[in-house]
Amino acid sequence: MEKTRLGARVALYPLPIVLVGALVGERPNYLTVAYCGIVQHDPPMLAVSLSRGQYTTPGVRERGTFSVNVPSTDMVRLVDHCGIVSGRSEDKAALFTTFYGDLETAPMIAECAVNLECRVVAEPDLPGANALFIGEIVQVHADPRCLRDDVPDIKRINPVLFAIHQNVYWRLGQPIGEAWSIGRHWSPPRD
Repeated sequence: MEKTRLGARVALYPLPIVLVGALVGERPNYLTVAYCGIVQHDPPMLAVSLSRGQYTTPGVRERGTFSVNVPSTDMVRLVDHCGIVSGRSEDKAALFTTFYGDLETAPMIAECAVNLECRVVAEPDLPGANALFIGEIVQVHADPRCLRDDVPDIKRINPVLFAIHQNVYWRLGQPIGEAWSIGRHWSPPRD
């Protein structure tokens, strides 16, 4: 099968949409981010990529903490708004109920299903327009309605997904199989 070459570009689908929270000066701010992902399991770490020119970026550097807030699809208009306007011109924290956890300097959004408090452990010097922050997850806060057997349930969270090159938000579909199980019954096709 021949494939079309697209060149070097971001082509990982889908991307989760999160709201990154940080104190900028003494004021909490929230920024819509799609470049966010798990780095490792133990200790739990994730990475967020923020434009160096974003209003939030100096706040993450100054405090060395940030939060990752997972919104549900019913928040999509508000989430998109937070990606359109800057904290320089609008107090986006006024749009949410802010709370703090163990770190005391990583503002979190009560309306989001899951909140991860992170301590910056590294900021690799990468080329390009973005700053990459690797954060150790020190605590996870979850709305009890989004849990199943004390674990966040993806269907109950109903996260916002993003197709970057189409600039379209998506919601989840149906499960297709159990991880580390469905492949046990695979066998090569027979001629």
